[in-house]
Amino acid sequence: MGSVLAASSPNVAPASAGGGQGSPGLVSVPPGFTMPAVSPVPPSPASGQPAAGAEPSLLNPGTYEECHRKCKEVFPMQMEGVRLVVNKGLSNHFQISHTVTLSTLADSGYRFASTYVGSKQTGPAESFPVMVGDMDNTGSLNAQVIHQLTNAVRSKIAIQTQQHKFVNWQCDLEYRGEDFTSAVTLGNPDILVGSGILVAHHLQSITPTLAMGGELVYHRRPGEEGAVTSLMGRYTGDNFVATLTVGGAGAHATYYHKANDQLQVGVEFEGSTRMQDTTTSFGYQLDVPKANLLFKGTVDSNWVVGATLEKKLVPLPLTLALGAFLNHRKNKFQCGFSVTIG
Repeated sequence: MGSVLAASSPNVAPASAGGGQGSPGLVSVPPGFTMPAVSPVPPSPASGQPAAGAEPSLLNPGTYEECHRKCKEVFPMQMEGVRLVVNKGLSNHFQISHTVTLSTLADSGYRFASTYVGSKQTGPAESFPVMVGDMDNTGSLNAQVIHQLTNAVRSKIAIQTQQHKFVNWQCDLEYRGEDFTSAVTLGNPDILVGSGILVAHHLQSITPTLAMGGELVYHRRPGEEGAVTSLMGRYTGDNFVATLTVGGAGAHATYYHKANDQLQVGVEFEGSTRMQDTTTSFGYQLDVPKANLLFKGTVDSNWVVGATLEKKLVPLPLTLALGAFLNHRKNKFQCGFSVTIG
């Protein structure tokens, strides 16, 4: 919910080996598209510090779409085939990458990506504007431009083409207050035909540990019109995060727990009213910093078992990744291998 590109774009083949993780932002990143990490908007300097003895003020809760991300990052990404990625930094502001994929399920090919980060620094580790482009050997393009308009307002424009034809485009506007975040997304608007998708989010901090919000997804096209609403609640403890989303499309619940600096676990439940189906998944992440190893594993109620292993070959700028997934119910197995240089 909330991703216009994901909701309206054509079906995409399974990701090849070493698929990129989702990136923070206003909406989900299009398939095959990578982005640099963008930290939250810093609080307004006018907010000031609370007086001595006063109750602590509420903090910004982040964005609506980030609520389930902490748990999802524990689960491994499916890998299939062979992937080679070469990253090259040309300057402090410009970086390019080359990706070659070989796959038996998805299309094999070559992809070129570039990232530009501007000189307007808004925090210790972030600068704007950010421009990211990604094109494959068939001419399909994904591109995004993110800019920090003010201390509290951030905007984004994203386009997606497929073989020289426009498929999707969307505009986002996000406002972050001291204790809330509101965002509006407009996707594929067509005034002449009278079609488009509108997504609105709002997330409010109720207490220092509890945040609640809602989402409205409205779509319109000739002969069809509808809206879906959902409500969300998130409770954050010292070492865990519990999140629940309930709406007309179904229910989505996640629980993330950090056992220690090396071990993290997550449980996810998804239920769809349209598909009349439910799925429960368990995942874990084991980090061994002394060996530069990162291991992730998962098992779900559909008897799908998977795991990925990532190894950094320090001091070389080289990362190796292995992945394997087995669907016991369908008796299908897939594995992948990736090499990242730079």
